[in-house]
Amino acid sequence: MAAAPRRRHPFRRVLLVLLGLVLVLALAAGAFLWHLGRTFDARRQVVAHAFPAESGRPAAGSAQDRGTTVLLLGADSRPGGRADVGVEGERADTIMLVHVPEDGGEAYVMSVLRDMWVPIPGVGEAKINAALDLGGVPLIVRTVEDLVGARVDQVAEVDFAGFQALTDALGGVTVDVPQDFVSNEGMTFEEGPEHMDGERALEFVRERKAFERGDFQRVQNQRTYVRAVLERTLGPQTLLHPVRLHTVVSDFSPYLTVSEGLDAAWIAGLAPDLVGLSAGDLRMFTAPDRGLGVSPDGQSVVLPDLEAMEGIGTAVAADDLGGYVATLSPDDQ
Repeated sequence: MAAAPRRRHPFRRVLLVLLGLVLVLALAAGAFLWHLGRTFDARRQVVAHAFPAESGRPAAGSAQDRGTTVLLLGADSRPGGRADVGVEGERADTIMLVHVPEDGGEAYVMSVLRDMWVPIPGVGEAKINAALDLGGVPLIVRTVEDLVGARVDQVAEVDFAGFQALTDALGGVTVDVPQDFVSNEGMTFEEGPEHMDGERALEFVRERKAFERGDFQRVQNQRTYVRAVLERTLGPQTLLHPVRLHTVVSDFSPYLTVSEGLDAAWIAGLAPDLVGLSAGDLRMFTAPDRGLGVSPDGQSVVLPDLEAMEGIGTAVAADDLGGYVATLSPDDQ
């Protein structure tokens, strides 16, 4: 009696091939992300001892330490060696506080005007960006923590030239220009959406003298740019483009100086809180103030609304920063 012919299982074979392909792609993706992390860690700069003594800070794990809070500092280095400010040991031109709630899904960015007249621990009252000159990164961290009543988890500093490198690595970004203006360097901008290369984006985030509201308008423009970068970075033209994604990390990382713990592993740990985040989930506002004033030594300064600022720590403790932002005036949002 002849043996029965062996049954073929084409579906099973196809399934095994597909599973094998998925495994290969997963391993390739894992290798790419590992290499991306290694690139970031190797090219970033690290500032040692970025934080003040624990005895004077909101305690780790306390209600004032809910979610994740990062202090962003920016410096504007101009061509030809001229600089409005520097970062390490000088004065921060841009100060932003970024907060991601415990449950993620959204992020908050608060701009602090550099001329805000605030108490600096151990110094007295001065413009907030002087804290960096007087005591380095630890003192500006302590000043911001005292001002808002919330703990800073990490610090990142970036030269404004990094904006140019980041924009070009992304293939340009589309920015909504709020009004017609001519920059101090002679560039003309027209109201409405504009796809900017790195040079124009850098001029856009720098400019303040062209605006009646000066720095108030500039920090709004900087936030507009941040939103445009986020849209471009999270879009398929970047996330599904490995070469571009690697270029973004490689070209931008050298302009970053970060606290010791801000490495690729820390970013990966934060990723689950940012899954699904879009530009629409980015809530931006300016630290509340009481308008312009004159300091005792005759400087033109921005007067803070210290009572309103204290509400930030209360909102962080309640995990309701959205509720706090809703109470701010339209000019602060």
